[in-house]
Amino acid sequence: MGAAVAAVLAAGVPLGYAPSPAGAAVAGASPASILDWDVAAETAIWDVARQPPQIQSRGAAMVHGAIFDAVNAIAGRPYQPYLVAPPADGSESVDAAVATAAYQVLDSLFPAQHDDLRARYDRSLAAVPDGPAERGGVAVGARAAAAMIDARRGDGSFGSQTFPVGTLPGQWRPTPPTYGNETAWVGRMKPFLLPRASMFRTAGPPALTSAQYARDYTEVKAVGSATSTARTADQTDAAIWWHDRRLAEWEIKRQLVTTQRLDVVRAARMFAMADLAEVDAVIACFNEKAAWNRWRPVTAIRLGDTDGNPATAPDPNWTPLLVTPAHPDYTSGHTCDSGAVMSALAYFFGRDDIAFSAYSADSGSRRYFRGFTQALTEVTDARVWGGIHTRTADTQGAAIGLQTTAYMVAHYFRPA
Repeated sequence: MGAAVAAVLAAGVPLGYAPSPAGAAVAGASPASILDWDVAAETAIWDVARQPPQIQSRGAAMVHGAIFDAVNAIAGRPYQPYLVAPPADGSESVDAAVATAAYQVLDSLFPAQHDDLRARYDRSLAAVPDGPAERGGVAVGARAAAAMIDARRGDGSFGSQTFPVGTLPGQWRPTPPTYGNETAWVGRMKPFLLPRASMFRTAGPPALTSAQYARDYTEVKAVGSATSTARTADQTDAAIWWHDRRLAEWEIKRQLVTTQRLDVVRAARMFAMADLAEVDAVIACFNEKAAWNRWRPVTAIRLGDTDGNPATAPDPNWTPLLVTPAHPDYTSGHTCDSGAVMSALAYFFGRDDIAFSAYSADSGSRRYFRGFTQALTEVTDARVWGGIHTRTADTQGAAIGLQTTAYMVAHYFRPA
């Protein structure tokens, strides 16, 4: 995993920028408005709407893609815009632009939350002095938001598709206790960056009769059981921590903006890079899930006598530590997501040894990491410790995340 992240670090171009005279005043400006509206996005997307992780990424990408385009325009376009570079001369209020871009995107996504979002927006603008700078910032933010909203109209989100329910060995079927079948549309959604959702198609999961399948099966059966004696207390904590539906990435990215003292332009670019890589990795992952439709460990282990592999002893009463999500095993959505986020952050900062932490209410614990590779390695393990993914599904998911970031850094957000 470390070598893979190192390869992403070696890709791309220098991270620094020299602002044009028009945007010189923006360099060094506080990213407080971006942090405030990232909290607003998390509140709308998760606290109120309760969107699961595979859906959260779409809204976050829309918000931060629009914020980046607005800030980048006012700064004199030091980077390639994502969608649009609204006309700006550098005199516009960045705070007004950020608030307007984020508010208008969130308002389009969550019309039922209009009153709360509008109240937050009004408070943001009240902190900006009235005058031409405020009006200019509002205009830039509105243009960036309109471009994003228009670009995602009819993108295939929130469709009615479901995953095929199989009956043969290896084929996915709904799992206890929820027996759900959800969000198959994610894999058919138009990507934000990639040319197509199937761009990183893998060779597929190991054959049921293979030695690799037997190794995956034996490992998750031993360490992923609800009653496992092979799993340590720290591994149990990690499994629950990473499974928190309030994704740790929200806190981690805000923390890095503060600890690494990013200015508003760099903060906007960091959020946009991480969030757009993340959403496309998730789209590619769910496209992969639909392509292979592989059963989850709880199904595989309970029906282990049907797979034709003499090395897989069944346990009809086996139950995982965590509740299995309502979609196929291969590839792992969380490692696709984290592979993209962690490698995007490693690329952005140009190093892999920045410490960070985050708290989970589900586990009641804060976990600490020395760097991005360590976090990606832990989530890859944690999905096995939780009993909801095979190791191959995890490692292949992480690879999709890394490939998505590599594509992004070669084609988007490059210094102009």
